Amino acid sequence: MAVAARPAAEHKPYVPADVTMPELTWSAVLLGTLLGIVFGASSLYLLLKVGMTVSASVPIAVLSITLFRMFSSSFGFRRATILENNVVQTAGSAGESIAFGVGVTMPALLLLGFEMEISRVITVSVLGGLLGILMMIPLRRAFIVKQHGLLPYPEGTACAEVLVAGEKGGMTARMVFLGFGIAALHKFLASALKLWSEEPKTNLYTVGSDGAKQGLKGAGLQGEFSPELLGVGFLIGPRISCLMMAGAFLSYYVAGPMIATFGERLNEPMSPAVSKIDPQTGQDMGLIRNMGPGEIKANYLRYIGAGAVAAGGIISMLHALPLIFSSILSGMRDLRASRAGGGRNGGRVERDLSMKVVLFGSLGLVFVLMCVPSLGLGLGIWGLLGAAMILLFGFLFVTVSSRLTGEVGSSSNPISGMTIATLILTCTVFLLLGRTMDQDPMVPLTTLMVAAVVCIASSNGGTTSQDLKTGYLVGATPFKQQVAILIGALTSALVIGLTMLVLNAAGTHYTARNLPKGKLNVPADAPVERAGKPYEDDDKSYRVVHVRKNDQDNPGVKPGRYLVNSEGSVSYRADLPIKREAATMDTGKEAPKGFDAPQPELFSSIIEGILGGTLEWGLVVLGVLIAVTLELAGVRSLPVAVGMYISLGTTTAIFFGGLLRWGADRLRGGSASETETETSPGVLLASGFIAGGTLMGLTILFFAFLPDEVNDLLNLGKHLWPLTSIGAQIASVITFMVLAVILFLIGMRRSPAPDKQE
Repeated sequence: MAVAARPAAEHKPYVPADVTMPELTWSAVLLGTLLGIVFGASSLYLLLKVGMTVSASVPIAVLSITLFRMFSSSFGFRRATILENNVVQTAGSAGESIAFGVGVTMPALLLLGFEMEISRVITVSVLGGLLGILMMIPLRRAFIVKQHGLLPYPEGTACAEVLVAGEKGGMTARMVFLGFGIAALHKFLASALKLWSEEPKTNLYTVGSDGAKQGLKGAGLQGEFSPELLGVGFLIGPRISCLMMAGAFLSYYVAGPMIATFGERLNEPMSPAVSKIDPQTGQDMGLIRNMGPGEIKANYLRYIGAGAVAAGGIISMLHALPLIFSSILSGMRDLRASRAGGGRNGGRVERDLSMKVVLFGSLGLVFVLMCVPSLGLGLGIWGLLGAAMILLFGFLFVTVSSRLTGEVGSSSNPISGMTIATLILTCTVFLLLGRTMDQDPMVPLTTLMVAAVVCIASSNGGTTSQDLKTGYLVGATPFKQQVAILIGALTSALVIGLTMLVLNAAGTHYTARNLPKGKLNVPADAPVERAGKPYEDDDKSYRVVHVRKNDQDNPGVKPGRYLVNSEGSVSYRADLPIKREAATMDTGKEAPKGFDAPQPELFSSIIEGILGGTLEWGLVVLGVLIAVTLELAGVRSLPVAVGMYISLGTTTAIFFGGLLRWGADRLRGGSASETETETSPGVLLASGFIAGGTLMGLTILFFAFLPDEVNDLLNLGKHLWPLTSIGAQIASVITFMVLAVILFLIGMRRSPAPDKQE
């Protein structure tokens, strides 16, 4: 079903290489930086509150066009160029990707029994974000130039279409903004007014009165029926979407039912699941027979998927090594040519930051990480090993992230899976060298810091590749984009790190109930602080003691963060937002809202499981073997692995979009070049779907800042039916099919004549 890709030589950017116009201006960098700070801090809050973020590139591009035109018409300023608007979205996009990495890793510090110090959070945020950008720069020619037409970069392409539509007007603008309006309306009705279910689902088995299950146990149907995912599927095409769906079938319809079938007679939890009694039903949800598809995924399938993603990523990087090496060598030739006064034939559109900056900048950033004592690396042999793993795993997963962003977009990029793989690899290295939790209680800190830097670098590396793809399509100067995103990453990371600390402090409350008896062993360097809410009136100072799992200094004491008086007795225990234990404070008032992001607890469990010798390695190895089997069968394993890891609902929606692309192209009967054109009506409408869906989705997430009364008024759907009802789910399917029909009919049209530039 795949269609032939156009050779890279046919690419003609919107702004030709020989045209020079304002690009990296102070106004563009300032606006992009400010938007990056706002979107970054907001994305962190939303991630911790609702467990998700939305790609910010398209919304920032739309805001840039709008704000610059507003200033131009109101104050008579020069109208911003398309390249200036591209610099704005480039500088601003780093905030959201860094926020994701910080939000899913830093709270794990508290779960492992370490303080969320400002030096740790700020250093990892800033240096991880910058490292991801530098590591992506040598890959630009490999993934964006040489594989143009092979890697579609759906969200980067959509962002470019929005920028071009804002610049050109005409048919291009009408088609993009038509899709924008349709998607925004659909998203608002579903997510804000809640008129139908956003993700209908049903099990493929029934439960009898005796509790016995009949049917395909552990499996279900699920679809995240959103316009942006439909658009992503249309842009990436049928081949990749089918490979992703194959991974979903393998995970959710083969592995999941096998686990459910063979585990239903077990009378005790099978690792890594643990016993967990449901207070309402009294059932042990750690038993496989009591698990639904979601619990089976959370306890077992995500480990298999993470192993497959890690193996597929390594194999994919090995396949791409010739392109990567040629790209690096090309950069070195550019450096020599610049010294000799020469240049590349491509002119400004081929100019990257110097390879010297990339190489020495990356080494310098890692050296700084080693020099910060609170990160647990140091300048000794263990610090050198940690630095080597940051460079090795960082470049590996920046490469994987950049390629996956090109294949499935940044919103579906499984950064969490790459972080799990990094944790497993790092812990394994330490374990093989005899560095365990029993021998060195600081090793979990070192492991998490390595994984956090790699996570942030991978996330920002994928975003950088998406921005550079947008720039490639519109005709931007790469090194100016790279400077812009470095500035945006630095400023956004500083604010995001501080925001993380503020949100954690605001969500923490202290309790004097159920405290351990006796005295705790207080380290000599334990920090000193006062109690917080609801004991703000207590003006005494206490020593902070973190009791870790299997803590030999404080045996039998529940892990947690305690405030200890001068005699060593516990006065308060901190109830942390990342692991909220009490819904009310000691005064009876409602406790602050906790964090809902699930990744920190997962990451801490993996570290403790490996270094403590309790992780079920077989699940990870199964994923690795599946990836190897696919490669031996001649199938690209990485897209399949992504389908195994991300949710079934996400993959299903993308798969439908890919099928629409295949059907529209076949019925239209166009040539291969027409099928792949970046300005066909279907591609323009799909780009509008992505832009409208992501911007409205982000806007709706901001409703979390509104009072509960306002959100309750917006929830009109509660007057119709519960979102889990059959009617709400059927309505979701019908409205999604309306979107699909519109996209299919537009996709069958032939490309219009090119618009004339205004």
